[in-house]
Amino acid sequence: MRFVKGHGTENDFVIVPDPDGSLDLTPAMVARLCDRRAGIGADGVLRVVRTKAAAEAGALADDAEWFMDYRNADGSVAEMCGNGIRVFARYLVDAGLAAPGEWNVATRAGIRRVSLGADGDVSVDMGAPVYLGQGRAEVAGRAYTGVRVSMGNPHLACPVPGPVAELDLSRAPAVDPAVFPEGVNVEFFRVLGDGHLEMRVYERGSGETRSCGTGTVAAAVAAAVDRDTGTIPEGVWTVDVPGGRVTVAFDGQTSRLRGPAVLVAEGDIRPDWW
Repeated sequence: MRFVKGHGTENDFVIVPDPDGSLDLTPAMVARLCDRRAGIGADGVLRVVRTKAAAEAGALADDAEWFMDYRNADGSVAEMCGNGIRVFARYLVDAGLAAPGEWNVATRAGIRRVSLGADGDVSVDMGAPVYLGQGRAEVAGRAYTGVRVSMGNPHLACPVPGPVAELDLSRAPAVDPAVFPEGVNVEFFRVLGDGHLEMRVYERGSGETRSCGTGTVAAAVAAAVDRDTGTIPEGVWTVDVPGGRVTVAFDGQTSRLRGPAVLVAEGDIRPDWW
């Protein structure tokens, strides 16, 4: 089985080309691939499949040639990944499966439009964030009140008073399962200045990662939103994560994420390894 390794702000992925949808990628296989000691090591797996060959894509086949089948490191299915879709798009161009420019990618969260050149950063139309009110998370015995945001996947973005580097994220933040029945990605952020914040994230199914694309948008929403009306002002935010820096833009209708997408290595999985 062929694979490519890539990352977006050090949120890293194993890319598995499966254009005809013939691979039965089980949760156990995903978990083995993502194992950093016994496998290749990654925060998740990106299966690259033509939309017409992906049963999950449904009617999206009319709007996009390629479907991003994203899996968390524990093998669970995820709706969307903001860093992953940038790496997914960079792989398609690098492999000659798509041309530089603007085009659609199908995901479980719907259609996302990407824009990229032959090299450099990738920009993604992430869609309109959905503000869902407030929620709470507890870390190391301390409770934080944050903002619930849907980016096609669930987020709880919590402001903190001090440097995010001081937080203990060795364990999953405690949240109310009645509020988050399918789990939640929890972001902790501190505003550093106008349009500038720093963030760390604990992702459901993966643990703490060096970055989370949808999470950076959620954190920018939480920093900017009018909590009484749910209105997100137009503007651009710079978001610093442990793995680098991305920009998030709001224009009153949608959100856009821009950042790097790096392909690192490629090879073959030995058939006797499974």
